[in-house]
Amino acid sequence: MSEMLKNRMDRLQIETNENMLEQFDLFYHLLVEWNKVMNLTGITEYEEVVEKHFADSLSLARFLDLNKIHTVIDVGTGAGFPGIPLKIAFPHLKVVLLDSLNKRINFLNEVIAKLDLKEIHTIHGRAEEYARKPEYREQFDLCVSRAVANLSVLSEYCIPYIRIGGIFIPYKSGEIDEEVAASSKAVDILGGQIDHVEKFQLPDTDIHRSFVFINKIKNTQKKYPRKAGTPAKEPL
Repeated sequence: MSEMLKNRMDRLQIETNENMLEQFDLFYHLLVEWNKVMNLTGITEYEEVVEKHFADSLSLARFLDLNKIHTVIDVGTGAGFPGIPLKIAFPHLKVVLLDSLNKRINFLNEVIAKLDLKEIHTIHGRAEEYARKPEYREQFDLCVSRAVANLSVLSEYCIPYIRIGGIFIPYKSGEIDEEVAASSKAVDILGGQIDHVEKFQLPDTDIHRSFVFINKIKNTQKKYPRKAGTPAKEPL
């Protein structure tokens, strides 16, 4: 089974070893097992999980040198994508996985324990709340998110976590030029600057992806993010 995954990682020029492939394999089995009792993913066939979860999560490596990144937060991580695949493939990363659903956090903790991953931990709660805590605010080199939210809203959740000089990269799908243009005001207010967008198609799928590269150029004002629920109701 690992041959397909190794092939995908080779394409992304990610070095693999036997332990790494075994960790992905175990992650897949845990995902399918837990998915029987709770809704983690609608995708459970091995090939599809490799393409649409593992390879998709790792595709960032095509456009960003992850060896130069040290600290990462994955906001709205869900079943651990992209945070856990990034941690497996780049073990030096210090990773925080944030999700608002405790059942998913339990699953993620099990994955971390069973895969024997180090320097990765979960936090349970809302992005708006943790972004106000000094131990998380403006502490990260990179924030990633595959969460489905408008870019203006997602920026308010995510940019406060990034240090000046760091970068926020949401995984977006579909046609996003208008969404990116409409979010530039919010990004600016939050201390960010849209640098560029990388568009590509996941190999052997019909999935179109875009990475929006948003640099953190100044501190986020203390009033952001606004209280829980406000960013989604009243986007900047």
